[in-house]
Parts: sequence; C-alpha cells; structure tokens
Amino acid sequence: MNALRRIDPFLVLLLATVGVAALVPARGAATGVVDVATTVAIGLLFFLYGARLSTREALHGLRHWRLHSTVLAATFVLFPLLGLAAGLLPAWLLPVPLATGVLFLCCLPSTVQSSIAFTSLARGNVPAAVVAASLSNVLGVVVTPLLAALLLSTQGGFSASSLLDIGLRLLAPFVAGQLARPLIGKWVLAHKTQLLVVDRGSILLVVYSAFSAGMVAGTWRELTGLSLVVLLAVNVVLLAVVLAVTWWGARAAGFDPADRITILFCGSKKSLASGLPMAGVLFAGHAVALVVLPVMLFHQIQLMVCAAIAARLARRREVPQAEPVAAS
Repeated sequence: MNALRRIDPFLVLLLATVGVAALVPARGAATGVVDVATTVAIGLLFFLYGARLSTREALHGLRHWRLHSTVLAATFVLFPLLGLAAGLLPAWLLPVPLATGVLFLCCLPSTVQSSIAFTSLARGNVPAAVVAASLSNVLGVVVTPLLAALLLSTQGGFSASSLLDIGLRLLAPFVAGQLARPLIGKWVLAHKTQLLVVDRGSILLVVYSAFSAGMVAGTWRELTGLSLVVLLAVNVVLLAVVLAVTWWGARAAGFDPADRITILFCGSKKSLASGLPMAGVLFAGHAVALVVLPVMLFHQIQLMVCAAIAARLARRREVPQAEPVAAS
C-alpha cells in the first residue's frame, strides 16, 4: 500500500522533462528534429499498443455486456458531458486552452494497468476489469479523436480536418500492430519490461516537444495562480462526481459488489499513456502545453484517490468471498 500511496515515479520524470523544456527548449532546426522524432515515437507507441491488446479477447468478453456498456458510458458519455459543463466557467477563471485540455481529458479512454491493479486490490471482478479496460483502449483509438472532433471543433481547439492526420499517425500504426499481433504478440508481451522504455520515452518526448513549443511562444504568460487552483478544483470535482455516479449508479442498476468495484475503477480512470501522444497529434502549436496540463494533473489525482478507496474497500471485503463468475 505504501507503494501505491507514494507519488508516481513516472510523474517525477514528466515534471523533470517539463523542467528541461523550460531551461533548454527546442529552437530553430532542433524543433524540426524533435517534431520528426515525436512523430516516429508516437507511431511506434501505437503500433505496440496494437500488438499488445487482444481485440478478440475484448470482443469475447462482451458477453458481460451490462458491465462493459456501463464502463464505456462513464468513459465516453458521462465524462465528456462533465467536460462540457466545466467549459462554461468564465475564461478569467479557466483560460480557454485549459478548458480545452479538460474537455480533451474527458474524451480519453480508461487506463489498463491501474484499473486492473486497483480492482484486484479491492477484490473486485478482475477478469471483467481486464476486458473492460482493454476494450476502452481499443475503442479509444477511434472514439477519442471522433469525440475531440465533435466537441472541440466548436471551441476552436481542434480541427476536424486533422482526422486524416490522426488516421495516418494513430490509427494506421495501431491497425498494423493488430495485424502483426499473430507474429509478434507473444514476443511483445514477453519483453514488456524492456519495451516500457519505448512507451515512457515516447510520452516524455511528446511532453518535451509540447512544453518546448510553449516556452518559445510564451504560453505560460497565459497562466495565473488562480487558473491553476481552479484547474485543480475542476479535476477533483470531475473525479469525485464520476466516482459517485459509477459507485451508486452501479448499485442502483443491481450489480453485485465485485462488479461495482470494477465499474468504479475502470469507469473513473483516464489514460495518461494514450492522452499525451494523442494530444501531440490532435493539437498543433504551442497550445499543446496547456492542453496536456489537465491530463498530467488528473493522472496523479486519480492514482492517489483510487489507491485510498481501493485500500478501504479491501478492508471491508477481508472475509473471503466466492470469486464472481466473469463472462470473459
């Protein structure tokens, strides 16, 4: 539990990358090199996502359709509605780039690893969590850009004309990874630890590129202490509302305790690993730095809050119970 409660080490790396970008931002010819490297890294990242995720198992698990549809509704319906509501705040409280970032955050798929880990810790339906989180990520490759096109184009934060670019840089590598999965899937899973360097390195490169552009363009002058406090409050409220709705809504829908735990953790998460690379593709220019800030902040908040909730639920379920029958 102490390991879960501490600050995520990867967040420390993210903050260090932001510091490097602030001190040594990419300028001139270096900007082009960083842009090309970022494009290649994102393509490789989504190729590995495709090779790693089993679409067949995710679709097979749809027999537990009530649970999975509830998780997807929380991820891709409830969250975006709350993001639209946050956008109603006046710009002097929540500047437009941050409001765009909050709405983009709300369009992201769920996490995989932490959703499963917290479900397991709280003694929920782990097999269902594996399918629900995987399905969310498979669908998110398509659904997140479409939601961004639908919701953000009206705010000037994203152009629907970028869908072709999205297809080439995100969807095509993912599909290629899926097609290559029969050949390299076992190797990718067997070398998961080594390939983590590619995953984390790609994300750090996206962060460096985004924050470098922000430093060169003077983006940070748009931020005030008040807007940062408001952003923190918005993220906390977002998570609190979704946690409450998924927990009590699942109870009202008649789900058993193990399934409610799965819905709680899979439905309330947002993926940093998918979000930062997607933002690097979806949003052009220096505004990316502000757009990804809500995603980075929400990531740490969800880890700390869900770790505490999982520990509390685990204590309440200390008496061994029959393992729920999962349709996955």
